[in-house]
Amino acid sequence: MDIRGKTIVDLPDQVDTDQIPTVPEVELHSNSSGGFRGPGGPRTPFRGPQGGNKPPMQDMAPINQRTNKKSFKKKNNANYKKRNAEEEKEFQIQKRKQQAAAKLAAVPKSIDMMEVITISDLAKKMNLKAGEIIAKLLKMGMMVTINQQIDHDTAEIICSEYNCKVNLVSLYDETLIVSEPDKDEDLIDRAPIVTVMGHVDHGKTKLLDAIRSTKVAEGEYGGITQHIGAYKVNLPEKGEVVFLDTPGHAAFSMMRARGAQVTDIVILVVAANDGVMPQTREAIDHARAANVPIIVAINKCDLPEAKPERVMQQLSDLGLMPEAWGGQTLFCEISALKNIGIDELLDSILLEAEMLELKVNASCRAEGKIIESRIDQGRGIVASILIERGTLRQGDHYVAGIYPGRVRAMFDDKGNKIEEAGPSTPVEIIGLSDIPGAGDPFQVTEDERQARQVGNKRQELERIGDSRNVKKVTLDNLYSKIKEGTIQEFNVIIKGDVQGSVEALQGALQKLSNDEIHLNVIRASAGAIIESDVTLASASAALVIGFNVRPTPRAQVLADQEKIEIRKYNIIYDVVDDIRSAMEGMLSPEVREVEIGTVEVRDTFKVPRTGTIAGCMVTSGKVKRNAFARVFREDLQLTANKVKITSLKRFKDDAKEVAEGFECGIGLENFNDLRVGDILEVIETEEIARKLETKSEK
Repeated sequence: MDIRGKTIVDLPDQVDTDQIPTVPEVELHSNSSGGFRGPGGPRTPFRGPQGGNKPPMQDMAPINQRTNKKSFKKKNNANYKKRNAEEEKEFQIQKRKQQAAAKLAAVPKSIDMMEVITISDLAKKMNLKAGEIIAKLLKMGMMVTINQQIDHDTAEIICSEYNCKVNLVSLYDETLIVSEPDKDEDLIDRAPIVTVMGHVDHGKTKLLDAIRSTKVAEGEYGGITQHIGAYKVNLPEKGEVVFLDTPGHAAFSMMRARGAQVTDIVILVVAANDGVMPQTREAIDHARAANVPIIVAINKCDLPEAKPERVMQQLSDLGLMPEAWGGQTLFCEISALKNIGIDELLDSILLEAEMLELKVNASCRAEGKIIESRIDQGRGIVASILIERGTLRQGDHYVAGIYPGRVRAMFDDKGNKIEEAGPSTPVEIIGLSDIPGAGDPFQVTEDERQARQVGNKRQELERIGDSRNVKKVTLDNLYSKIKEGTIQEFNVIIKGDVQGSVEALQGALQKLSNDEIHLNVIRASAGAIIESDVTLASASAALVIGFNVRPTPRAQVLADQEKIEIRKYNIIYDVVDDIRSAMEGMLSPEVREVEIGTVEVRDTFKVPRTGTIAGCMVTSGKVKRNAFARVFREDLQLTANKVKITSLKRFKDDAKEVAEGFECGIGLENFNDLRVGDILEVIETEEIARKLETKSEK
């Protein structure tokens, strides 16, 4: 029906029109009272189906029901809202618990780190966001950034909250190059690596001379070995043996430790006339720490004063019981100088090596240890490598310590150029990018890219470790820094022929430091003394020490211009003695008081503008002008400190000194309370040069 018009919709023929309610044919308009009205008439209510008058919305309800439209009751009561909020809160709690459990599951059970680590690296290792670690550090009172370093203890506290264990590892464990696995068919027998150890001048190098039939010791300055030498000896019908010769001087403790770490068997050389010495005990400790067997060679048995039984008794007290006495240690009595007992010693070495069953994989990438490194004139940086596993070939890419490189050339211990070297072979290689440290690991990589990546990462970690050693001034250490300002510094630059000798010399010199004077090594490296060393010495007022090296001509000219002293040495204990003497000269002398006489006051005189003059008798010793005196009255000292004697006269003449039994007149500085009967104790001060007492000697 069109409400605005007067048209009624036509219905089908079968519909009963009598059942349709009658609606007046009027034009309806809505009004505000809820009904309808005509064009000009009064309000006309809506007539329902039964003819009753009902509100329009009530009349429409049955129509809604007929059209199947659903009506919903609005849920806006307070109980429903409260229940909904509690459910949402519980849901959020459970969600956070699930997230925390997932985060905790993502954190590894343990991580490896060095002494220091940055926040970003720690977050990567723990699979966390850096912001979470920073937030925990802020709660601990530490203001940090993402690139800031924290130490091992702080990282351990953070990791403990996530049930994560922290393992402290070295630089090389942090950047590990995965080794190739061994297969049973690849394992072959290898030559034993034997290290000769013992006290200085007990005949270690002489023994190697007898085995190699060379004259090594004659080429060593002072007759002592000052760096590790590696030799491969071919014994006819017996096999091959690799020998390492280590220094016996006390300063080379680190080099002996490295020798014990890379060896299979230790030969302990003990002189039959000297017996067990300090470096002998140290060598035993190094061998036991490395868990390697010991063969004792009692040398110099040909001397008349030789006492091998006494040596065996001393070593048995140290736990090395001879086999002849029921122990397990092999003993051989030899004379390296007269070539006595050498064959028996070699047989003992081969027997011990056979019991060890030394087998190794020779078909994998080479691994080993750096024995020594140096700068060779004309060849550049040269490193001595002892290959422990695999085969090294010319052209291989490797990482030596923290520096990458490529094998450009390779030489054996006799100086012959070779193309490849197998296990238990000492070689010299050239092609290093920088000087590695003695004792650093050597490992061949898959390609140049891996060598550069590992080398750069190790250098970065090395710089991080060095930056940790830089001492920063804080409120906690401010007082100690101020106190350090009164300590004198003795700066030195050390240049040596090989890196191992430089390390040993640096350690020996740094032990000379004490609470009054500090020896500061501002540079220590292998190679000749060059212009940059002289320039650095000029800027820092340092002494340049050349150990088995000399300055270049241009460096010598520059040193003469800058008045820089360059000391050249060939023996390590000469360096230590000279530096000790130089440091003792910088120490303030010890002032000692010496009583030289006693004076009794017999009379006093008042002198205008001078003060009181005492007429005295020298009762013992003598009195000197410009000496000092202590005043005693009735055995009580009147002056807290000694008082200077300003005038000394004999009658009217000035005197330098007055001897016992003579009278004199004495005037004291700023002291006029002198009486008859006072005793003056005359004191003279003398300066005594002090000896350098290191911290280890106290």
